[in-house]
Amino acid sequence: MSTMAHMLARLRGSRIEDVRSVLHTDATKHAEQGLHLEYLWQNVDEPEEVLFLFRIDNPTLAKKFIERVHKEAIKQDPSVNLPLMTYLEEDTDRKPRKNLERTKR
Repeated sequence: MSTMAHMLARLRGSRIEDVRSVLHTDATKHAEQGLHLEYLWQNVDEPEEVLFLFRIDNPTLAKKFIERVHKEAIKQDPSVNLPLMTYLEEDTDRKPRKNLERTKR
């Protein structure tokens, strides 16, 4: 059984419109590297904080790709605003949820 892996990115100091535009432009490049955008959120309490979630085919390759891209971005502009990445894997030991029936009172 294979596990589902994801990469959660948190970027502060950016507008969601700008992040959406960059993600749209980079979608083909991301897909070629096994990164598939699933969700894009804006923090309700901090509008200039954006979070986005990728489903990733291979966590090891995704990390290497992101490290390479971020390293190049820093080389071009040492003060570049980059997202904080968190890599996630499904808990394969988790027991399935049971349907809970509500009791009538």
